[in-house]
Amino acid sequence: MSPFTSVLAGFLGLGGPEVIIILVILLVLFGGSKLPELAKGLGKSIKEFKNATREEPASPPPTPVVPAAVAGKPTDRTG
Repeated sequence: MSPFTSVLAGFLGLGGPEVIIILVILLVLFGGSKLPELAKGLGKSIKEFKNATREEPASPPPTPVVPAAVAGKPTDRTG
């Protein structure tokens, strides 16, 4: 059993015939020329998702300094 079918059998509960039926349906719907493009796009998106989840969380952004007039404190206006 290939690693792909063992993952599907364990994770989704699909066997060989089910996978073949799904692949035939995809081939009929999208055609032979679009399937490699779809698979490539799916692979890239999975790779980007894995990389994003492995990155360390960024440090929190610095807190902005609020001027006294905006914060509600009275300013010295002699005029």
